[in-house]
Amino acid sequence: MAKKYRVLVVGTGSIGERHTRCFGQTGRTEMHICEMNRKLCDAVAERYSVASAHYDLDSATTNTYDIAVVCVPAHLHIPVAIQLGNVGTNLLIEKPLSTSFEGIDQLQEVIRAQNITVGIAYVLRCNPILEHMKAAIDSGRFGRPVQIVSTSGQYFPKYRPAYREIYYTDRLTGGGAIQDAITHIMNAGEWIVGPVERLFADAEHQVLEGVSVEDTIHIVTRQGFGVMGSYSLNQYQAPNEGVLQIVCERGTARFLAHESRWLSMTGAGDDWTEEMKVEYERDDHFVCQANRFLDAVDGKEPVRCTLEEAAQTLRVNLAALRCLDEGQWINIAK
Repeated sequence: MAKKYRVLVVGTGSIGERHTRCFGQTGRTEMHICEMNRKLCDAVAERYSVASAHYDLDSATTNTYDIAVVCVPAHLHIPVAIQLGNVGTNLLIEKPLSTSFEGIDQLQEVIRAQNITVGIAYVLRCNPILEHMKAAIDSGRFGRPVQIVSTSGQYFPKYRPAYREIYYTDRLTGGGAIQDAITHIMNAGEWIVGPVERLFADAEHQVLEGVSVEDTIHIVTRQGFGVMGSYSLNQYQAPNEGVLQIVCERGTARFLAHESRWLSMTGAGDDWTEEMKVEYERDDHFVCQANRFLDAVDGKEPVRCTLEEAAQTLRVNLAALRCLDEGQWINIAK
């Protein structure tokens, strides 16, 4: 009989509840939760019939778990991960890795000492369409990538109605469009064409009611192997759409997130060729991510986003925020 992994989800807000649901849907887990908001904890525990529910981490860690999914606000990711890692728990940490580099060296020491598996939950790396497009680009079929362009947006209140009452309201806790939204796409861009080496960012609060953090962001990059990049996002437009386009020497690849497909074009003025289209629900990505992480813990494959790769994207987040203050190109320091 296949092993059932004991999984503890720490923090059961929107993303924590999704991880509770999606790890449970793998059929490979026994689910446990930890949430300091007692009313929320009890509601999620009842909704998903979890094996145990705890109101604080000290209480939760009187038991042992194979995996913990860290879903607390971003500024708490590292201390919570260290506490869980110190007792030998494998870790899937929500994005972004943190809001600073404080404690990351200590976490790396814990990982080495305990020999645990650690991944960061940048879920776009588990999108089968994006994986397929990346494989085509990596194969050299279109030649060397030279430009990456991303344009995306959605009406945030529809998808996160409680945004005014959660971490999103403050950059110090991981709020705003840079750390909470466009970081997904920046990480995916680095995965596909290489790390950002320098950037210029412009951001502002334009529309989103009840908050003062930026809801609109434009980032211009230079990244791996001479690629020029442009990333834009807003959190108030009516269409929920995302386009990621990679222009290469001999062709162009275009990922349409809202249409669940990717297209290619190699001849000037040709029609687009549909390369792959998959019908799926949003949870499907997270179930895939859960299965991939379980396989990584089992030694069957590497984690989809390593701590080092997430640390690079954290450098990008911090550089973008710094650029808003300094108004000049920022080199990404290693």
